[in-house]
Amino acid sequence: METIQDISLFKHLTNQTVITIGTFDGVHMGHRKILERLINNAKNTGLKSTVLTFFPHPRMVLQKDTDIKLLNTIEEKTQIMEGLGLDYLVIHPFTKAFSRLSATDFVRDILVNSLKAKKIIIGYDHRFGRNRNANIQDLIAFGNALDFEVEEIPAQEIDDVSVSSTKIRNALMEGDVATANSYLSYAYMLTGTIKKGKGLGKQFGFPTANLHIPENYKLIPKNGAYVVKSTLNGKKYFGMMNIGFNPTVSGTEKSIEVNFFEFDGNLYDQKIQVKILHRIRDEHKFNSVEELREQLKKDKNFSLDLISK
Repeated sequence: METIQDISLFKHLTNQTVITIGTFDGVHMGHRKILERLINNAKNTGLKSTVLTFFPHPRMVLQKDTDIKLLNTIEEKTQIMEGLGLDYLVIHPFTKAFSRLSATDFVRDILVNSLKAKKIIIGYDHRFGRNRNANIQDLIAFGNALDFEVEEIPAQEIDDVSVSSTKIRNALMEGDVATANSYLSYAYMLTGTIKKGKGLGKQFGFPTANLHIPENYKLIPKNGAYVVKSTLNGKKYFGMMNIGFNPTVSGTEKSIEVNFFEFDGNLYDQKIQVKILHRIRDEHKFNSVEELREQLKKDKNFSLDLISK
């Protein structure tokens, strides 16, 4: 898959394309039905399968005060799509100026002239152009005029995408990782850089890596303890992660701390990805540090037992 960060960079390519358009947040099972349809169509027609997506998310630009939370950072989305067999992922910068493009300019200049669209696969409810005033019937009319085909994705598939996204977000906010992962068809991930913390975990006998995620739009699951895995320096490690405020030691700032089992090394300033496998428990305020230490031992035993199965 070739990732193209701006539509203008696509112009040197000569292949005609079959395109779908969307945010594809989560790239979950519902999305994959649409992407499989796109990829199979490309193979059957000799066109290049192309996804057009946007960053920042349009709501971040058009509704500045929105507290939108997304399942993927743009980097994570790219990583997941790379494994699906697409030819091109086009990530176009979404700006207010771009949002003001007329439907005609968007279809003619972007889809046809820049992205070489010969076929567009799109949902029945897709709207586009300035003020989102054009719909799929308008797109079909453009296709007749500009020589491209439009294939409508059935309403059921589009509704499945919407339902899945809502269920995943709700499940993660409730700490229900099992449901979220089943809809995603992969383990929900957090990607960030390890920063120095207060070193309290080391004092308890459970040294932790403090994960800093700069993208404030990334959805962080409900506070609590989780079983996780990561690949560190080319090797797979399991561990347990706490999301929360460390109330036992009067913590005031939310943190994401990971204790990797059997890992001995320095992770400071390294970028890592943590995959969440299972939720252990809610975050609690314990009566003493000793009580917390005992609970962490139980959490570790629970995690090791789960991993061994």
